[in-house]
Amino acid sequence: MTTQDSRAETPTGVPRRRAPRIDEPVALGMPTVRGTSEVLATPAFDAHNPPSEELLDDCVHCGFCLTTCPTYNLWGEEMDSPRGRIDLMRAASEGAPLTESMVKHWDACLGCMACVTACPSGVQYDRLIEQTRAQVERRVDRPAKDSALRTLIFSLFPYPRRLRLMRGPLRLAQRTGALRLVEKTGLVRRVSPELEVMQRLAPPLGPRVEVPERTPAVGTRRAVVGMLTGCVQREFFGDVNAATARVLAAEGCDVIAPRRQGCCGALSVHVGREEEGQSFARRLIDTFEESGVDWIVVNSAGCGSSMKEYVHLLADDPTYADRARAFSERVRDLAEILVELGPVAERHPVGDSDAELVVAYHDACHLRHAQGVVTQPRQLLGQVPGLRLTEIPDAEICCGSAGVYNILNPEPATELGDRKAANILSTGAQLLVTANPGCLMQISQALERAGRPLPFVHTATILDASIRGERLV
Repeated sequence: MTTQDSRAETPTGVPRRRAPRIDEPVALGMPTVRGTSEVLATPAFDAHNPPSEELLDDCVHCGFCLTTCPTYNLWGEEMDSPRGRIDLMRAASEGAPLTESMVKHWDACLGCMACVTACPSGVQYDRLIEQTRAQVERRVDRPAKDSALRTLIFSLFPYPRRLRLMRGPLRLAQRTGALRLVEKTGLVRRVSPELEVMQRLAPPLGPRVEVPERTPAVGTRRAVVGMLTGCVQREFFGDVNAATARVLAAEGCDVIAPRRQGCCGALSVHVGREEEGQSFARRLIDTFEESGVDWIVVNSAGCGSSMKEYVHLLADDPTYADRARAFSERVRDLAEILVELGPVAERHPVGDSDAELVVAYHDACHLRHAQGVVTQPRQLLGQVPGLRLTEIPDAEICCGSAGVYNILNPEPATELGDRKAANILSTGAQLLVTANPGCLMQISQALERAGRPLPFVHTATILDASIRGERLV
């Protein structure tokens, strides 16, 4: 195995920093930390669901995770790799104090789960990092600025009605150019770089689109499906939800989208807000149990991943444990359910000319790695006439969105976004497709920074256009 030096580049010319070889010796066991590190709690973990010793012992430190870990690729730091973070978890589980350095390394993880896909030992890093972050959120008082930012995020994003109230003024600011003027002043950046990221990530807003509570199947009914409308998806990408409902209906599904549904809890669980995530999960289970559907269909990768894990999230709840298991078994990503059903609606070209349309598909991490949904979206895109699918180099590496990671950690997120944009542009694609709103916002910004924006749509949008005979490019 050759060592990659500091001059090495990705296939698209983006420099990589040198990372240690997988076969280089590393210090295992109790990690050492450069400099001082404040003790935040002793012992590090309490008795409520600490990282499982059995799950920790599954890691044999083989190093297969290193090349797929975004933060290890960025910094080449052992403690910012999955196995390094597992070492920190093990030390904490054995009674070491919780230190500021430990928290920083765990906070730096995107939770993309690329390591889960790469691991030959089946290490359940997804469960380990969620258990660890729940411990941190219970036991650590974060600095005032960080705490205020997190309070703002979780007082807004999981609540569609609050997002709706913000939507009108934001759309007005975009249409009048006021938002661009504020950006040019640099005022928001001086107050908070994180708030500036939130401002820039907002997609261009058109009229709000509401999905009907019931969309009847076209032709013979083949299934009755519930549809998660989401939070950011509902208020900022309502057209994607509308396209999703139309595609499902065209393929013979009665689509039920209960108006009273709320957040799935994915963002909360992702950063360790366990009780909050559980509360959202219980309410969503109640809602869809009452709707009498066969399946619950999700068009947002992060939400679908979290909903499939309710079985673990509510495992200790005697009232909801069995209901959560039954619920999780009925959750399907849009691509999954469409492939399971098989196509009945006719497809048409989506390009403006008779020439072949080159499309790049971006795998959202929580679809590719957490849910293992890889072939289905490609199979669906392959059904669109006149479309040629091209693969993106380093497709397994996260774009830097990762829930609210790009807000809480803007610098590494920006670097990862720029790398992803460069790899996408190297394909020569005319259209970019993904299945997650966070990825769409993150990569769109990176492409704008590169000065080469691309048309970028959700999987549901391109399928809907193909079924309806509309042209996208």
